[in-house]
Amino acid sequence: MSIEMKLYNEWLENAAEDADLRAELTECQGNNEQIRDRFYRELEFGTGGIRGVIGAGTNRMNIYTVRKATAGLCDYLLETNPDSSVAIGYDSRIKSELFAREAARVLAAKGIRVHLYPELMPTPCLSFAVRYLKCDAGIMVTASHNPAKYNGYKCYGSDGCQMTDLSAGMVLDKIGRLDMFSVKAADFDTALSSGMIRYIGDDVVSAYKKEVKSQSIYPDAISNSGLKLVFTPLNGTGNKPVREVLAEMGAKNVTVVKEQEHPDGNFPTCPFPNPEIKEALRLGLEQSAAIGADLLLATDPDCDRVGIAVKDGDEYSLLSGNEVGALLIDYICSQRVKNGTMPKDPIAVKTIVSTNLAAAIAEKYGVRMINVLTGFKYIGEQIKLLEEQGREDRYIFGFEESYGYLKGTYARDKDAVVSAMMITEMACFYHAQGKSLIDVMDSLYDQYGYFLHTQSSFQCEGESGMQKMKEIMLGLQNNPPSAIGGYRVLKMADYKESRLTDIASGQVTVIDLPKSDVIVYSLEGESEVVIRPSGTEPKIKAYYTAISDTKTGAEEVFEKIRDDFTKVLGL
Repeated sequence: MSIEMKLYNEWLENAAEDADLRAELTECQGNNEQIRDRFYRELEFGTGGIRGVIGAGTNRMNIYTVRKATAGLCDYLLETNPDSSVAIGYDSRIKSELFAREAARVLAAKGIRVHLYPELMPTPCLSFAVRYLKCDAGIMVTASHNPAKYNGYKCYGSDGCQMTDLSAGMVLDKIGRLDMFSVKAADFDTALSSGMIRYIGDDVVSAYKKEVKSQSIYPDAISNSGLKLVFTPLNGTGNKPVREVLAEMGAKNVTVVKEQEHPDGNFPTCPFPNPEIKEALRLGLEQSAAIGADLLLATDPDCDRVGIAVKDGDEYSLLSGNEVGALLIDYICSQRVKNGTMPKDPIAVKTIVSTNLAAAIAEKYGVRMINVLTGFKYIGEQIKLLEEQGREDRYIFGFEESYGYLKGTYARDKDAVVSAMMITEMACFYHAQGKSLIDVMDSLYDQYGYFLHTQSSFQCEGESGMQKMKEIMLGLQNNPPSAIGGYRVLKMADYKESRLTDIASGQVTVIDLPKSDVIVYSLEGESEVVIRPSGTEPKIKAYYTAISDTKTGAEEVFEKIRDDFTKVLGL
């Protein structure tokens, strides 16, 4: 009998607490392919926690995989502090509240105090609560922008950052020693009445919103503007906090997309609730056109990322995460310099796959730009280093190209609430000058050149897909292309081996960043190709940068390198 079939039979016998799981297990009886997919592996605990399709099996998100992961986290925490506490938040996804309560029950059974949000909250609110309540760790139940069938579980350290590689490895070791069906869970109501589980109060939410609003450069800009705004939370957690903050900053003309206003983990009007995807913004764009809005804001289900569209004549143009990042850093730098509020030795942080246009803008204003690996935790780590020096005021902004931004140090994860406020303020500021964000973006391209950034994602589902990704990355490491799209490869950065190779001279230098499965090819003309497996989804991602004096020229460069690199990947 195969190991998958043994596990399947074990689950038939023991997985009795969730009727949905029982029904699924019965339904897939005799279907070896289904059984194998559910049991060929366990969801692996990494720096992003765990994430997977909701359902029965070790390779699924369910109460048993959540309990086991939580028990491993408990054992890790109790080794260093027997008086530990953990904050827990959850989003609008299917079973998110259930998984949050199950995690709380396991923590309470282990003697760890729990601070649980009583209602769904954005991810940055969890990061904030960890620090504000001085917790040892945090858990956020979310699958971010994945389709409805997914859920996940992200872990945070005491600094409010997502867990480091080292800590995640130690938790994974603890999880590996546990039996899934032997994990103890306290009675929720009993733990609540005894104080082992406590609901996070309105004072924490108020303190969070106060910190968000304090990031404003011109607090009266929004209230003094006639800007028309449409907002959609995409059936997620952003509805209340984003609208409340905008209202408190004086926003008067805010229209909410009704079909996507209230929490709904099925995401009935946007199967892919990802603000990077135009289809997710379709209803918002229709609403914007109907009322002649100047700006559309869309936050993802856990409200840590925000996408925008701007009125451009009779149409609406979607701005990329790189473009919004460039606009925000230019706005923050220019106005802080103008107002004399720029700190000494200012620092901004971006990920290595994010636009170098932001670096050029930062240089103009005397701001040091630090590049970090993909993942907002690395931006959070830079803030922590400044905090340890007593100089966290030096941090002025951080962003990643996937629509994640953070102004301020009150949280250590990207925050769509503060981002929505700052984007709105920025739009109002320029609106008063008769400019749209499109006008401002065009002026930046005129100053610095046209930076075209785009990406291709290739799905790699299932066990064979995981193997395919490994083979692709290994092939690119061992047999790198000499040219891509007709442009010579000048340098190759292999972050897994911490090695930067100058192709012409053969000179190798050490990359002083944590190891990561990422390869960067620097091409003639300052163009660039980055390739990496996703850390949260079953796909491999290629990021392209094409630079030229004009948009047309950059598009021509991009098409050449994209088409050629797709052939190199064999996908």
